[in-house]
Amino acid sequence: MAGSREEAPDYGRGVVIMDDWPGYDLNLFTYPQHYYGDLDYVLIPHGIVVDRIERLAKDIMKDIGYCDIMVLCVLKGGYKFCADLVEHLKNISRNSDRFVSMKVDFIRLKSYRNDQSMGEMQIIGGDDLSTLAGKNVLIVEDVVGTGRTMKALLGSIEKYKPNMIKVASLLVKRTPRSDGFRPDCFP
Repeated sequence: MAGSREEAPDYGRGVVIMDDWPGYDLNLFTYPQHYYGDLDYVLIPHGIVVDRIERLAKDIMKDIGYCDIMVLCVLKGGYKFCADLVEHLKNISRNSDRFVSMKVDFIRLKSYRNDQSMGEMQIIGGDDLSTLAGKNVLIVEDVVGTGRTMKALLGSIEKYKPNMIKVASLLVKRTPRSDGFRPDCFP
């Protein structure tokens, strides 16, 4: 199964923002005027996000081994992260001696109705999941919170017997409600 169950934060991979981190002063950055008065600080500057996504793409290619990839983007939040990650993966492929074919599909996961958990997850959109059989699947999600929704998605996908499943997430929340799920790849 993709991901892992670790209790301690993984300081070896990814940027860890401590709870007492005050953030960067707003005067160090330019930002849209309509945010004036609404922001107090910047937690993660855009340049760091871009750099970490590029590094994540390199780590994924090394981990997967330059095999063809079926990217499954979890909408809506994962769209921009997925687009940036796929662009970096394509650049790595173009600059290597081995072409990596990538197909991207989009799904939405519904596990809440009016901020209340429904107890089960619904997968909306995407091609027939049976087409994932024998494929190398990279699930791209913006934020992993408790991990329950991702574990349910993995359970649904594993039924179709893909060759491999990896989960990439832009952010991982530290929450006491976590079930211990950690994505395989995170900046």
